[in-house]
Amino acid sequence: MSTALHRPAPAAARPAHRDPHVLRWLGAYTASMVGDSVYYLALSWAAVQAGTPTQAGLVMTASAVPRALLMLGGGVIADRFGPRRIVIGSDAVRCAAVLAVAALLFLTSPGLWPLALLALVFGAVDAVFVPAVGALPARVASHDQLARVQGMRGLAIRFASVVGAPLGGLGVAVGGAAAAFGLAGLLIAVSVPLLVSVRMRELPADDRAGASGGTARRDLVVGLRYIRRHRVLAPLMLAIALGDLGFVAPLNVGLTLLADERGWGASGMGWVLAGFGVGAGAASLLLTVRGRLPHAGQVAGWSILAGSLAIGALAYAPTVAAAVGTALLVGLFAGLSGAMCGALLQTRADPAYLGRVTAVASLVSLGLTPLSMPLSAAAIGAWGTGPVFVVSAAVCGLGGVVTLGVPALRRAQLPR
Repeated sequence: MSTALHRPAPAAARPAHRDPHVLRWLGAYTASMVGDSVYYLALSWAAVQAGTPTQAGLVMTASAVPRALLMLGGGVIADRFGPRRIVIGSDAVRCAAVLAVAALLFLTSPGLWPLALLALVFGAVDAVFVPAVGALPARVASHDQLARVQGMRGLAIRFASVVGAPLGGLGVAVGGAAAAFGLAGLLIAVSVPLLVSVRMRELPADDRAGASGGTARRDLVVGLRYIRRHRVLAPLMLAIALGDLGFVAPLNVGLTLLADERGWGASGMGWVLAGFGVGAGAASLLLTVRGRLPHAGQVAGWSILAGSLAIGALAYAPTVAAAVGTALLVGLFAGLSGAMCGALLQTRADPAYLGRVTAVASLVSLGLTPLSMPLSAAAIGAWGTGPVFVVSAAVCGLGGVVTLGVPALRRAQLPR
């Protein structure tokens, strides 16, 4: 394994938040994420208006199938052709597809078929976009700044989640789904010139060799073997998978059912989600300001365990205020552990493999974890929210046990 990019950065290297290339990357990423938020709101609105609730649900989930099936191949493509080229191309395709549907909706009422086709295209493009986005920071920022970049990226995600929905709603209110789709396309388009202007760091020759070793199938096998044999990445992947499997269902379908069961209503659920967002944003802000936390492996493991306890406690919060405070802790610990795990992925993986490494990590979150949501909903219907939240918390906590139980991962540090 090459260690060429694991040396400490030069003393004169700029902090990430003062590097114009990192800031341009961050602007591009933020614009793209806000555009995504507007797109999903526009898609759900247009699907509900054009079909039955069942049909709208099928349209909304149509992206998941190609994304899950193609994600590992997308990681190979990102490593072969370079992450910036893939992100620029992906954003260009997504922009064109969204604007085409916006024009179609403006001119006619075509029904559900263009929406379903758009969702499928988005899912297929996401399969190469997501691994490339994950591999890009290591080619933009110096190695010792990658933890700070993860914090900045987390802030961008929080900003997009807060701003995207109101913008999408404003677009729908002003000009219907066509206007909202048009706004989403324009926001995604903003990312392209910004990314074109970002300077990439070149890979050393021995790292470039890992980016293309023959056929795509062979590259995929080599990448999976690289992860399996890595002393830190292999257990880290397992910890991420367990953490996501135990976290996603309670904070999505579980929270909706909990709010309905307790009579909190939509406003109460909104406050709980706001508490989670504040906690996650605080964790991202901490990393952005500090740039590095010592004992990254231990911080990740203990944060996963603490977050799992908060998830279990959420189902037993007696009031909305208590639930908001508990959700804030869930967001804080989940944001901290997620940023630590992401930074360890970025710094421990050789850059030539980062597309494939990100693809494997993302496959769990975006491909497999959503499958737990209908199972969790059925389990809550059978046994109630409390037991299901506790089981989910136990699964999430196993991720912390793995992190703290594997010496190489527990002792993992971020570069200075």
